[in-house]
Amino acid sequence: MNNETFSVLVENKFGVLTRIAGLFSGRGFNIDSLTVSPTQNDNYSRMTIVTHGDAAIMEQIEKQLNKLVEVVKVTRLTQGGFVARELMLLKVQATDRRSEIIQIAGVFKAQIVDVQLESLTIQVTGSTEKLNAFVELMRSFGIIELARTGSVALLRSSLTTENLSME
Repeated sequence: MNNETFSVLVENKFGVLTRIAGLFSGRGFNIDSLTVSPTQNDNYSRMTIVTHGDAAIMEQIEKQLNKLVEVVKVTRLTQGGFVARELMLLKVQATDRRSEIIQIAGVFKAQIVDVQLESLTIQVTGSTEKLNAFVELMRSFGIIELARTGSVALLRSSLTTENLSME
């Protein structure tokens, strides 16, 4: 099974997220990560959907997404060069090993965003693999709470047809 990242440009209309989530659940496909954000044009939003399955399933997902009226463009990012990042906030116990946690956070270019007597809240951005590695290192300190955004992604190319059509 392959991981696939889809970038879906959609019209910024009520109910689009529900229809796309329904498309996945109605066909028994799993969404590993889903983020939705505005674009430079107020009429459109970008959905970054990470899912997994074999080549036939990925092909079917792409075709089904393209059938939705509100979908402007579907791009399978894993078929070309793309940049993906994720944001994580992690609260960890920090009593007697605080300096060790801060040192590890520095190696990961993470930021301490809140300091309490018995905990530190750390912000980390980067690839999913980087965040997973950070979580594994923090487990030994005692993770209190964790929240992740899921991936956001863009093609590496500097000019795409969607940029031209949105001007």
